[in-house]
Amino acid sequence: MKAHNACLAAMPAILLTGCNTRLPERPNILFLMFDDLGYGDLGCYGQKLIETPNIDALAEGGIVFTDMYTACPLSAPSRCSIMTGMHTGHSQIRSNDERVPRPEDLVPANADGYFKRISENPQFEGQWPMAEGTPTVAAMMRDAGYRTAMIGKWGLGGPGSGSAPNDMGFDYFYGFNCQMLAHSYYPDYLWENETKVLTGNEYMPINRRLDPGADPYDIRSYDKFNQQNYSCDLMYDKLEKFVTESAGGPFFLMWTTTVPHSTVQAPEEEVMYYVDKLGEEKTPITDGGWYYPVLYPHSAYAAMITHIDTQVGRLVQLLKDLGVYDNTLIIVTSDNGPACNSNSPMEYFNSGGPFKCGKGWGKRSLHEGGIRMPFVASWGGHLKPGRCSYAGQFTDLMPTFAELAGTTAPPNDGISFVPSLKGAKQPQHEYLYWEFPGNTGLLAVRIGPWKGLVENVLDGNCRMQLFNLETDPGETVDVAAEHPETVSRMWEIIKASHAPVPSGNPKFEMDITLPE
Repeated sequence: MKAHNACLAAMPAILLTGCNTRLPERPNILFLMFDDLGYGDLGCYGQKLIETPNIDALAEGGIVFTDMYTACPLSAPSRCSIMTGMHTGHSQIRSNDERVPRPEDLVPANADGYFKRISENPQFEGQWPMAEGTPTVAAMMRDAGYRTAMIGKWGLGGPGSGSAPNDMGFDYFYGFNCQMLAHSYYPDYLWENETKVLTGNEYMPINRRLDPGADPYDIRSYDKFNQQNYSCDLMYDKLEKFVTESAGGPFFLMWTTTVPHSTVQAPEEEVMYYVDKLGEEKTPITDGGWYYPVLYPHSAYAAMITHIDTQVGRLVQLLKDLGVYDNTLIIVTSDNGPACNSNSPMEYFNSGGPFKCGKGWGKRSLHEGGIRMPFVASWGGHLKPGRCSYAGQFTDLMPTFAELAGTTAPPNDGISFVPSLKGAKQPQHEYLYWEFPGNTGLLAVRIGPWKGLVENVLDGNCRMQLFNLETDPGETVDVAAEHPETVSRMWEIIKASHAPVPSGNPKFEMDITLPE
């Protein structure tokens, strides 16, 4: 995985200039990860309608990575790869799966009992856990002397599973343990470490609909879904408290916001700001499937992102007031590409940026719109501002953070991108690899400008499509027939990269048919 490959010489050069920068030792690390944010949803990546001035300011004074990838186009496996540094051919979690599976025939209209059960019984809550004692980035940082916290969404093992956040290296956790329950921004409870903390909101399953006879064009018809205590604000209060208490020594903080994952919800005055800006919407969402009805889905989506951006500005100011901003590395990214459901208006906002993001091209796909991530690095005045074309993956986070903390990372599939932060010569991946057993089974490999994609793997397909991302970022022209040697090399990589699922969960496994 880690050897330099001459194919990468065909990629655009790193656009950072200047001499090798000497960076401070053992910085604080603040890792902000959005949920389903697209490559094109931030102003610094070309967004024209959604306002993100504070993140854009970080980008202006920092490094904008153009070719950074998630490890998987879905939440839980993406997070598992971040935590363990393993790509999805080696990782324990390769798709989303509930800790206690919901019935296959469960539909939103009949889901009240299911939600009530997991809400009232912690042993039923959460997603498939990692194995107890799994080496994680949080445990690595804690053992290196950092105070560690995750505030936001976990999704890698419920309370009592041995794979809750406190089991996996975090000194402090506050937020959603279970992804299913994180679909509401006004939950009746959140978790603080191992304690369920009531929020003051009423219990409201995410499959609830408008009251019979309610006018879908009257904003007051939606009041029951928008309660008193917005989860993003409850979490931000904990963020400020943790940062303030940790300013005296190095801290590692993962802010895993649920924004802008559906249901799209934001405080009414912030939504109305965008209604005034974007105009009235003619088609409210009245049957959102697994999500609440929404009157203004476009404006709510934009308001959510701007809400977090405003909090980024507040947090930056707090870091400055505490005198630790100059020694805090801030990273802003997303767990996977934008969603395509009744709530997510990704085509309206061109959320994929230069990449396609309609149905089948964003979240849950291995097209660029599903796996190419916004990725901004800011570190006071220490970074040479610019754009960096290093082709990396979330597996790189563990070795990068280890190098910054002055420690040794557990075995992983990543490469430290500290040289890119310094403006120095950056070692390159020989290749990047993805597998995803969701949908009908997907495989992908990137070598330099070449992207190989295999779809319908679960149906026994072994025909690879090949795209040149340098000339065809939209993945529109399959050139596999013209480059059989590249296709053959990619199949060798697939064969070498796929290992049986350590967890033994058959939903994560994928039988791969190799070409003859």
